[in-house]
Amino acid sequence: MNIAMVGTGYVGLVTGVCFAELGLHVTCADKDEKRIAMLAKGEVPLYEPQLGEMLRRNLQQGRIHFTTDTASAVKESLVVFIAVGTPSKEDGSADLGYVEEVARTVARNLDGYKVIVTKSTVPVGTGRKIQQIIREEIGNGSQGVFDVASNPEFLREGSAVEDFLRPNRVVIGADSPQAIAILLDLYRPIYLIETPFVVTTIEAAELIKYAANSFLATKITFMNEMANLCDSIGVDVHVVAKAMGLDQRIGPKFLHPGPGFGGSCFPKDTLALTQIAKERGCRARLVETVVEVNEQQKLRMVEKIVGALGVPANPGSLEGITVGVLGLAFKPNTDDVREAPSLVIIRELQRRGARVQAYDPAAMEQAQRVLPDVDCLADAYNVAEGADVVVLMTEWNQFRNLDLEKIKGLMRRPILVDLRNVYTPERVRALGFDYYGVGR
Repeated sequence: MNIAMVGTGYVGLVTGVCFAELGLHVTCADKDEKRIAMLAKGEVPLYEPQLGEMLRRNLQQGRIHFTTDTASAVKESLVVFIAVGTPSKEDGSADLGYVEEVARTVARNLDGYKVIVTKSTVPVGTGRKIQQIIREEIGNGSQGVFDVASNPEFLREGSAVEDFLRPNRVVIGADSPQAIAILLDLYRPIYLIETPFVVTTIEAAELIKYAANSFLATKITFMNEMANLCDSIGVDVHVVAKAMGLDQRIGPKFLHPGPGFGGSCFPKDTLALTQIAKERGCRARLVETVVEVNEQQKLRMVEKIVGALGVPANPGSLEGITVGVLGLAFKPNTDDVREAPSLVIIRELQRRGARVQAYDPAAMEQAQRVLPDVDCLADAYNVAEGADVVVLMTEWNQFRNLDLEKIKGLMRRPILVDLRNVYTPERVRALGFDYYGVGR
């Protein structure tokens, strides 16, 4: 079966490569000529474990191709996935301009029955809008020429390949039995490992993605609020989280406090869900609060750092202070700094006069584009050199077992602010550090 993947961003590329790995013939289309040229040579323009090796293997075996000719990709495929960006507008709603553009391109190149599938995260009602656009483009006689479906992605950056090949579930939203049968056939190798499939309406599938991400964001935010309360009471949030997680109704995942959530999904999807709810006259007040509290959490971490340094909390108070930052990506195993807490925290520290030096195993290039005044250094020990405080921002594995005695010897003042609670407070303090965690 031939499929087209329109859009070679994070979702489109991972999905296209993984479908090729399952034995399908995949054509990935994108307007970005430089990106397509890189991918055609087997070069991956983003950091994702296993993806580069898998891409090169499927290129060599002829199961995946890259092109800037979207029209040809559509004509040669039975299934066309739309995996283009849906950036947030100023009001938080999703911008569907790219999705609508692809829908018109598909309509102009329909040369037989096709299934058009939204892989992008899109608001409820987008599938119907795509149907309408295509019908308007091709005029009368559209019945039976195409079907539209929704197949949301649930890929975690840093483990996306594993998430695709061994998912918790696959969601398919469609009206047509023919479209459902074709999509089930695409995923047949995954079905054989007894992956649960949820087959539902287009609207339900569209909402499931937003609901799932917003709930996970809510769990994170709740634990951040509990951690802040633990700080004020003198209780260890890890004990609270462990006891909560042992309740099977709650579960242990996403109960880890930190500087707030970031990335390409949670911030955008929570905002979009609040807009979807407002447009339908039923405000998602809990999710609105999650968005607000998450932004406050980032600034609260700034106050934690300033408090650890023992300086006033006002502009200019950090003049002459050097802050070392370990980790810039919003999470480990990715180079993605979109909406990363590090961006807000570092900018505020700089606004107050601090000099910031940082290291991230994968995200240095991405970070330098948006944080040009940060000194990006070669490793964690360079970051510690001459620093008044070291802030552990992202819990990369290589930061979990640092030579703390060496770190202390390199620093101007032995202050460690651990925003991911990687280290045991008693151990670090025994080495002579002033240690500050989140809720510890």
